[in-house]
Amino acid sequence: MKKILFTTASLATVLLFMAGSCGSSMEADNAQIMDEKDTLSSNGLESATLGAGCFWCIEAVYLELKGVKSVVSGYAGGHVDKPTYEEICRGTTGHAEVARIVFDPKVISFDELLEVFWQIHDPTTLNRQGNDVGTQYRSEIFYHNEEQKNSAEKYKMQLDTSGAWDKPIVTEISPLTNFFPAENYHQNYYNNNPNQGYCRFVIAPKMDKFRKVFKEKLK
Repeated sequence: MKKILFTTASLATVLLFMAGSCGSSMEADNAQIMDEKDTLSSNGLESATLGAGCFWCIEAVYLELKGVKSVVSGYAGGHVDKPTYEEICRGTTGHAEVARIVFDPKVISFDELLEVFWQIHDPTTLNRQGNDVGTQYRSEIFYHNEEQKNSAEKYKMQLDTSGAWDKPIVTEISPLTNFFPAENYHQNYYNNNPNQGYCRFVIAPKMDKFRKVFKEKLK
């Protein structure tokens, strides 16, 4: 499990913070997601929500891609309103650690985000990425619309059929029904804490590989 260095990270953008804040009911969650979709659409932007293990890793990767406007670490897919990190770590809330990615589809497509997603983690390990174990570290794509759902399912099927991995892909594909931004100290964690142990020994090597494979897509 990763160890936390409690530092104050920079605040997420006001737009994303408002979009990510959820109400106390499922109806409020869905209404907020629809409001966010309308706001982003009017600005020519879209959003994606992906879980691939520790959200510090996911956030660090996607922040470096061309066309990505912002990334917020948070929690999705559970049954508890406004969960804390401590609750998430107990594995009882049903949430996954995720990154909410706002992107410009004219610069980078959802499929390209998925291409990165499949390569930055092991989608064949159930509820685990390396030494991070628990349902909160599960591999999951939370789709925002039917187009994202169809793209994710098609991509997953193609990869499974191709034998890209020796084991079946266990990545879940689910509708996004809620999203709660993580505590401020989790935001932009890798860039704010490059010398923290987990960042140095787990995230840094992953970032090196990612930059080599996707160098043409970096900002």
